[in-house]
Amino acid sequence: MDETAEVICEKQGQAGVITLNRPQALNALTLTMVREMHQALDAWAKDPQVTRVIVQGAGEKAFCAGGDIRRLTDLLQAGERDEALAFWREEYQLNILIKRYPKPYISLIDGIVMGGGVGISLHGSYRVAGERYLFAMPEVGIGFFPDVGATYALPRLPGQTGMYLALTGERVKRADAAILGLATHSVASEAIGSLRQALIAGEPVDEALAKAASDPGPAPLDEHRAVIDSCFSAESVAAVLQRLDEEAGKGSEFAAKTAAGMRTKSPTSMCIAFEQVRRGASLDFEEAMKTEFRIVSRIGDGKDFFEGVRAVLLDKDNQPRWEPASLDSVKRETIDHHFGNLGPYELETA
Repeated sequence: MDETAEVICEKQGQAGVITLNRPQALNALTLTMVREMHQALDAWAKDPQVTRVIVQGAGEKAFCAGGDIRRLTDLLQAGERDEALAFWREEYQLNILIKRYPKPYISLIDGIVMGGGVGISLHGSYRVAGERYLFAMPEVGIGFFPDVGATYALPRLPGQTGMYLALTGERVKRADAAILGLATHSVASEAIGSLRQALIAGEPVDEALAKAASDPGPAPLDEHRAVIDSCFSAESVAAVLQRLDEEAGKGSEFAAKTAAGMRTKSPTSMCIAFEQVRRGASLDFEEAMKTEFRIVSRIGDGKDFFEGVRAVLLDKDNQPRWEPASLDSVKRETIDHHFGNLGPYELETA
């Protein structure tokens, strides 16, 4: 076993164990990691000695904070579009494999899980949240869009919480994740090691998880659900903001804070995300992933992705200059263009 590898895939007892091994980069995904995970999962699906798969992140900060966005923007800016799209194509195909995986797939999440990390955990059969669990799909804040299966998953969360998460990029801790179904089990951080060993030893998965589970406590989002469901069911992003402003006028600090946060995000990205969640409710998983590949194939045509990465990840001035700068200036044809069929370049899902 190579301890310096970006991802370590090994058989332990009855488990296939995947360890994302870039703790210094918050275990951000690379194309090499995606390919090695896919190869291991394919092999273990056919291996009778492997009865379950465990996925975990190295270090104490993150399960996986997403894809290696800096590298992807560098490739797009250098004109290496095909190489950038190769990452997204294979990442989305890995997400499909995980969604359809024939054996129990257990993600042990005790830290940050965002973007691409959501894609390799949320679609599996079990998501175990430790005390450090922190979920977000923050893409609208960097001029991108919630991908890796969010088109399918977010519309299926309770009420309008999926639309709320898509348009705000807000972070969710363990108790809220449990209520929303983002996590299937809550486990004390100190109990994750013994849970892992029980799973490796071949203890029935449901029994091992039930034995380790603990109460995550009250969910903070619960008290705001009425506002979320009322405001985020509006017919457009602008209408969502209008409803939030009305609630703020009635004294809702939550609505005021939510609206203020949304007004810092990319208008184009929010409109794309809104359309995703609306369309995704009626799509199967493969169609949702095809939709996301259509969007990502056009995301480099605009300026917001590069500007968002500059402002948030590179210069860190957190002062992005979005183009266009207002929702009123986002053209309907621009949004529709992102969802158009790619013809021979469509994502292969078989």
